[in-house]
Amino acid sequence: MSHRANLQRARLLLVTDPRPDLAERVEAAVRGGVDIVQFREKRSSREEALPLAEELRDICERGGALFTVNDDAELAKASGAAGLHIGQEDGKLSAARDVLGDEPFIGRSAGTMEEAREAVAEGADYLGVGAVYATPTKPDGDVAGLGFIRELARSGLPVPWFAIGGVTLDAAPEVAEAGAWGFAVVRAVLDAEDPENAAREMRNFLR
Repeated sequence: MSHRANLQRARLLLVTDPRPDLAERVEAAVRGGVDIVQFREKRSSREEALPLAEELRDICERGGALFTVNDDAELAKASGAAGLHIGQEDGKLSAARDVLGDEPFIGRSAGTMEEAREAVAEGADYLGVGAVYATPTKPDGDVAGLGFIRELARSGLPVPWFAIGGVTLDAAPEVAEAGAWGFAVVRAVLDAEDPENAAREMRNFLR
């Protein structure tokens, strides 16, 4: 099955943050049902990040998950990632496509319905949408709220989309109830005592 076909089936996306036991926790999360792992590393150079990216790619391939890279098209290409995720401030999707070629999929962040439609028109294969709630990572960031999730659910967007921003185990039921296609999470899984079980619980809300 192609990466894009697997993307259409994906519901739970895990965004990483730096921590010494990241590979171990990601492996557990993939066992629990994480469909996509998005490697996010802002502190290291591309050369420093590449070995960990390749390790996480191997974990994903063994576990049947998709490995993607945040922001850095060159790192995505070098690590053999299935895809790339770019934010609103990360330039044109076409520039990333020039680096990656046609095969890897590309996701785009969107905080409004206009941004979502523009991203799809630009050729995005999936969207990360929100923030649904304020988060410690971006306490001053714009919060789209559940109303945005409901609007997206009614919009008939032709690509998968993942609600991000404060989607915890406690918040997940109401985000799913609002119509989210999928969840994009960080701490809800990586900070859990048992990342495998946390991922399984999050995935169950989306059945």
